[in-house]
Amino acid sequence: MLIPGAGGASWYWHLVARGLCETGGTVVAVDLPAADESAGLPEYADATVAAVTAAAVRPGVDGAGHAPSGSGEVVVVAASLGAFVAPLVCERLPVSLIALVNGMIPLPGETPGEWWEATGQPAARRASDTRAGRPPDADFDARTYFFHDLPAPLAAEAMAGEPAQSEAVFGSRLPIDAWPAVPTRVLVGRDDRFFPAAFQRRVARERLGLEADEITGGHIVALANPADVTARLLSYADTVLGPSGPH
Repeated sequence: MLIPGAGGASWYWHLVARGLCETGGTVVAVDLPAADESAGLPEYADATVAAVTAAAVRPGVDGAGHAPSGSGEVVVVAASLGAFVAPLVCERLPVSLIALVNGMIPLPGETPGEWWEATGQPAARRASDTRAGRPPDADFDARTYFFHDLPAPLAAEAMAGEPAQSEAVFGSRLPIDAWPAVPTRVLVGRDDRFFPAAFQRRVARERLGLEADEITGGHIVALANPADVTARLLSYADTVLGPSGPH
């Protein structure tokens, strides 16, 4: 199961989904109700569970990245804002592994809107910009922070199809008491300008007690470096579930 970040578009995962489908199992890239002003974290979780349930009974392989059903175990892969959705899915599906990719690692009861200051992300991004010679007070530019390491045609496609994101979810509180008792891995793009790698490593240690793994790529690393993302996810699944586990 591949959960996107802000914007909620399954397209973000299409290159990774293609690679995972080649290994068998069921691969579901989820569309979240990101443009819906009434949708909070529970509705995002509803959409995710519904997509997985539908894919479990869908035969064959289609263009959305669905392959024949495997063992029934679920691997949750969540990018950025999707990290707030992952623990809710664990309450409703038999999740065996969580992998967070440049994830907004939440605390119980936190809202996505609170996460930024609580983790120190604005200060970390500013310090990273200063070290790299980028003007820290410049207006936010998606090309600078999201698309800087994509091939030009892919960047153009991503920018042209960039979906709307409502503010509703950022005020939605995460209704859990603790992080799920599920093996969790944290994967970081070392070239992430939005969530700098050192910042992500610190947050992973502080909030989950985990050391993050790093690969080449920026914030939207599933587009910038799909081969390495795919390889890491398969490695995590093999390590936690064994070679016969779902891919």
